[in-house]
Amino acid sequence: MIIGGSGFLGAELIRQARAAGHPTAATYHATKPDDASQALWYRLDLRDAGRLDAVMAEVSPHLVINASSHKADWAVAAEGPIRLAMAAAKHGSRLVHVSSDAVFSGAQVHYDETCLPDPVTPYGAAKAAAETGVLTVHPKAVVARTSLIIGHGRSVHEHTVHELAAGTRDGVLFTDDIRCPVLVEDLAAALLELASCDASGIHHLAGPDALSRHELGILIARRDGLDASRLPTGLRAHSTLPGALDVRLDSQATQRKLTTTLRGARQLCTAPMTARPVGP
Repeated sequence: MIIGGSGFLGAELIRQARAAGHPTAATYHATKPDDASQALWYRLDLRDAGRLDAVMAEVSPHLVINASSHKADWAVAAEGPIRLAMAAAKHGSRLVHVSSDAVFSGAQVHYDETCLPDPVTPYGAAKAAAETGVLTVHPKAVVARTSLIIGHGRSVHEHTVHELAAGTRDGVLFTDDIRCPVLVEDLAAALLELASCDASGIHHLAGPDALSRHELGILIARRDGLDASRLPTGLRAHSTLPGALDVRLDSQATQRKLTTTLRGARQLCTAPMTARPVGP
């Protein structure tokens, strides 16, 4: 069962799970996807413990992957995953919880799985609290931290680059906001691989290339035949937007456990987009 199946990552997890022959259920919060044929869909708000328990009882999933994404709403981003972990433990389901590099301040720059969270935003604090709570109530769960997710022109960042290049959107791409982007297909495959083995605890799933948002934007523009010179630049340090500047997830320890290769954004964005593969 994919929690947040209507989202960008959730949709890819459903596609790969189905391609591998797994009967799949998925949840959505507000709007059911137009193409709902790939999964058995349930409306779910993680704040509703009664509804959550009813869905878990009906589906009785072997595996639950929490790919839901929320802003800094403590009841949803912090308490919701803990409530889900309690339900998964109660029903004997394996759990993979997707977390974020937002749990780090950037003071250390490079972060492996042994680093303790030190969030500087309400969203990061909620994600860090969820990690601790999930592993407390479901010790065999996997908490997988990831970074900026891109893929095949469908991500928020890729849409932003196209709109900025076309002049249909205001804003800038920061040159001092550095992350380690990961392709959605690689991330989904790695999450499913972690779920299929006896892994537990904290894992990092990010790409090996550290890029600013502007550097990534240039790669996307060149790949898609856009005029990269039209992409406006700015400094996050000079903006009112809170959050860490330079956070680089070190995924080497997790990568050594996987057959899935987490490819870098430079490799992904130097060739034209191709059709999405059918298999995982």
